Amino acid sequence: MSLLPSPKALPPYWLTRFMILRLLGLVYSVAFLTLVHQAIPLFGSNGLTPVPLFLQRVQETAGSFLHAFVELPSLFWLWNGDGFLTLMAWAGLGLSLLVLAGFANGFLLTLLWALYLSFVHIGQDWYGFGWEIQLLETGFLAIFLIPFWDGRPFPKQPPLVAMIWLYRWLIFRIMLGAGLIKLRGDPCWRDLTCLKYHYETQPLPNPLSPYFHFMPLWFHKCGVFFNHLAELAAPWLMLGPAWLCAIGGALMAVLQVVLILSGNLSFLNWLTLIPILSCFQDGLWRRVLPAFLVRRAQEAAKEARPSRGQRIAVAGLALLVAFLSLNPIRNLFSSAQAMNTSFDPLHLVNTYGAFGTVGKERLQLVMEGTSEGTITKQTEWKAYDFKCQPGNLCRRPCVCSPYHYRLDWLMWFAAMSSPREYPWVFNLVWKLLHNDPGALSLLAGNPFPEKPPRYIRLRLFRYQFASLDHPNGQWWERTELGIWISPLSVDDMELQKVITAYGWLTPQ
Repeated sequence: MSLLPSPKALPPYWLTRFMILRLLGLVYSVAFLTLVHQAIPLFGSNGLTPVPLFLQRVQETAGSFLHAFVELPSLFWLWNGDGFLTLMAWAGLGLSLLVLAGFANGFLLTLLWALYLSFVHIGQDWYGFGWEIQLLETGFLAIFLIPFWDGRPFPKQPPLVAMIWLYRWLIFRIMLGAGLIKLRGDPCWRDLTCLKYHYETQPLPNPLSPYFHFMPLWFHKCGVFFNHLAELAAPWLMLGPAWLCAIGGALMAVLQVVLILSGNLSFLNWLTLIPILSCFQDGLWRRVLPAFLVRRAQEAAKEARPSRGQRIAVAGLALLVAFLSLNPIRNLFSSAQAMNTSFDPLHLVNTYGAFGTVGKERLQLVMEGTSEGTITKQTEWKAYDFKCQPGNLCRRPCVCSPYHYRLDWLMWFAAMSSPREYPWVFNLVWKLLHNDPGALSLLAGNPFPEKPPRYIRLRLFRYQFASLDHPNGQWWERTELGIWISPLSVDDMELQKVITAYGWLTPQ
């Protein structure tokens, strides 16, 4: 029996395909906009973790250029100058905007996928998040959702039902993986109390996070129960009839919307909505989309027929996904389940998960500098503000989702570890001691605009949401826990040794 039914038997997914591609264009646009702004200061030739040094180490470890390329396929093996990185980031943004505007074909989506794969493979720690491989898998499937050359919003080839099921298989793994890692992880997911801590301790709270945080315990328990319902039960509803599949999709979509409203999880939740859209047939979209779009879809569907090449390509993709799903399936049912892991260098079929553990307190790093030549108890220190990380107690939490401040995220992780595990922090300190424009572009401002500070230190705090009716209008309260990095200057030999050892010390 064929996986690909005849045209007359195809369910109506014309508008579903249209919505999947538009949302994919939005997510790609944000992902490449992040690269336009942050690629050079993060991993450019004079960035915090320069690409040339990284690729050199990868090649030395792999033993040859060929083995290194196979291990980490990337266009930037050929050239990785700052100008080329910037050009490719802008090219990705431009192509993404075309998809968002309604022009998309397999060729264009192949370019986007290959470009983003190239950046992910040189992004190092800055691109070690689960949504990077999730975007690559989502984007790769989209190549086969539409004709390879016809870029019209409603081309003359229909969306094959096999592609809809491949997207459902993707969201099944995303949601079930996230649900199982929670049940196997932190006990607070099992006693329904994790949300009592999550809104305060998540990487980047937003202005609504304190309101969620101060809700009563019963509200948090209901929230965890709904999370389990959406992640562990709703995916199975996709196996039922269309109405039951739509209910499952609605449950999963509501969870993503709540997560968007309650925090800044980059473009993760926006991206997760893309395969969720495959749960809804055109009957729903006809009720919510403009009439002219519905008419155009209906007109295109009248004459559309899948080509022989389209059928062969999608059948081949289905077989490939089935084969590559063996390791993710084993991982899902393993007691040692791994989160956000790839089993092939192209990240075609992956395993996912999120928040297997939830911190019970928010540890926060505050970076400070001083212009004074001698440090005493009376030394005046000025704090550097990050774009979105909490710092100033009176500064309102930011709204940045679906945008991603990558330095801010890594600083959140660093606060829960030691400086030894995040050596690039020393390079950040070194650059700020020289008022490096690239490093400063990653921060919200420069408290030393006229000349660099003499010393920089990092202190560790415990941050907590202030009460909603705090008399001083504060958003946060904090308790100092100690020094995370002692005061450093450009003359500090230990600082110079660290950045020299990593190859980061360059003439100023």
